[in-house]
Amino acid sequence: MEVEVKFRVNLEDIKKRLEGIGAKFSHYEFQEDIYFSIPRPKLLRVRAVHNNGKAYLTYKEIRDERNGEFYEVEVEVENFEKTVEILRRLGFEVEVIVRKHRWVYKIGDITFELNRVEGAGDFLDIEVIDDDVHRAKEKIWTVARRLGLGEEDVEPRLYTELLSEASRVKKRGISG
Repeated sequence: MEVEVKFRVNLEDIKKRLEGIGAKFSHYEFQEDIYFSIPRPKLLRVRAVHNNGKAYLTYKEIRDERNGEFYEVEVEVENFEKTVEILRRLGFEVEVIVRKHRWVYKIGDITFELNRVEGAGDFLDIEVIDDDVHRAKEKIWTVARRLGLGEEDVEPRLYTELLSEASRVKKRGISG
């Protein structure tokens, strides 16, 4: 089970804090995620990691109301554009496109994904993969507190929700 908690953060500040607790920089990615409209709690996306030429098809199922527990199946695909085209031709409609710059750090089995999401801001996803959800959440919150993050910093909305809300606000501002 993938367990993660998303925090709204200041990018430069949290980079320093991560390094201060001993997190090691792993790699950088520029991602473009195309999410398709399917009923929640399910998610379907095609991801391109533009700086390394890889692409993935991912099915996720949200397992909790705070969007922190996921069942996930992911496969690498050969061609991002053709995978998107296949899904569109099958009748899936694009819900939202999420573009993000991601810096990945690690400490043991804890992954820190520092994301600058175009149109939404800066976030830190702390992720642990573990069959024991309670143990995973304990690890996440222990390290979150070390980073000075608390419940008030949690962003429970998905990136798709944040960008859809921003789009609705923008449309109202244009038409209103």
